[in-house]
Amino acid sequence: MKAKRRDFLHRAAALTAGGFASRLAPLSLLGLAARANAQASTDYKALVCVFLYGGVDGNNLLLPLDTPGYASYTAVRPAASGVGLASSDILPIQPANVSSPYGLHAKLRDIHPLFAQGKLALLANVGTLNEPTTKQNFLAKRPDSLFSHSDQQNQWQSSVSSAQSQTGWGGRIADRVAAQNGAFPVVTSIAGSSLFIAGDTTAPLAVPTSGGFGLVGIDANGPTGALLTAIQSLHAVDRGNAYVKAAGDVFTQAVSLSGVVDPILSSGSSSIQSLFAGQSSSIAQQFLQVAKLIEARGRTGARRQIFFVALNGFDTHSNQLVVMNNLLGQLSPALRSFYDATVQLGVANQVTTFTLSDFGRTFRPASGAGTDHAWGNHHLILGGAVRGGQMYGRYPTLALAGPDDADTAGRWIPSTSVEQYGATLARWFGLDDAALAAVFPNLARFAPASLGFLG
Repeated sequence: MKAKRRDFLHRAAALTAGGFASRLAPLSLLGLAARANAQASTDYKALVCVFLYGGVDGNNLLLPLDTPGYASYTAVRPAASGVGLASSDILPIQPANVSSPYGLHAKLRDIHPLFAQGKLALLANVGTLNEPTTKQNFLAKRPDSLFSHSDQQNQWQSSVSSAQSQTGWGGRIADRVAAQNGAFPVVTSIAGSSLFIAGDTTAPLAVPTSGGFGLVGIDANGPTGALLTAIQSLHAVDRGNAYVKAAGDVFTQAVSLSGVVDPILSSGSSSIQSLFAGQSSSIAQQFLQVAKLIEARGRTGARRQIFFVALNGFDTHSNQLVVMNNLLGQLSPALRSFYDATVQLGVANQVTTFTLSDFGRTFRPASGAGTDHAWGNHHLILGGAVRGGQMYGRYPTLALAGPDDADTAGRWIPSTSVEQYGATLARWFGLDDAALAAVFPNLARFAPASLGFLG
């Protein structure tokens, strides 16, 4: 997707989600309110995508703690490099399905206990691939624009690494389950627009990080109703233009849903509000909005929901240890509070949270106590249905110019594809084989299609 189009859609989403607050008269939402109370919640499921923009350094997120493994790590990342973690900065874990110990970054202390409790799983060395790739065929098989932020963000979010895509795999999943939600959107973003949430036939809902969701100073049934009519007329002009149509669709849906969504987000009496007490970070506030919408599933009638939240700043070319400490120090308590919210709401087994990022970062440090753009990365999967306490995928050999290095800097060639990662989540969400093939067109090139981290 072109940068110009992505920026336009981001601005359109921000306008409708963040620029309004509630004085619009409640709307019927196509009868949604009438059917919501009758909607059984026993078949509810939600996926929560956490995108870590900039390329989080997986080598410091998950690292080996056995004697030879940690020696390989410290040989390349000694403390003097400004990038290496001391043993005191590592939380030990023992994956049940491997013999050697590993460690998590110390700033993940809030979610660290969930690994031993079987609620947190780790996926090693996953990334964008056109097909299974080795050191020998890397140059012929590698994805387009491999180390470009925008291109790799799009490939992670679309699962298409050989061409431009106008839709993301979150949006394409939504297309196939939309009928279960009636009028309420499957996809909701609390982080603006992204390719991940774009579908062929469904439109996502974009809501602000905090506060309400409606039109300021406009009453559809009062004197200012003419202004609303005029705005709607403007959005109906030139529908043949893709940019205009996108803006019009987002605006129209925002207005239609505001009467239902605004009371949910504006409420300060949510039962899970206190779980996020003391957290002012953007990522914590995004998770709180997600938790409020999940709590209100009986009112919205939603049976399937996909949420998109994001944390920026992981492009750590310098000062990496300080930046990672800060960002993971925001992410970890927010993830734990959100998981605790799902437990309190009785849906822990029905909500799965997972991370994505542009790419990994080089194993070899760069000047300025940072790292450069790399490829394969390690990710977190969290929830009551997760077969946690295990590491999935294959951890790379930590050797510069070694068997898993695409060059000489420690750019790990992924041993697991985005398609396998996404398809495992989508199958749990309810998609059958035919739907999976449509959402992930290259899935047949990889085996196994399911990685097994969800029950």
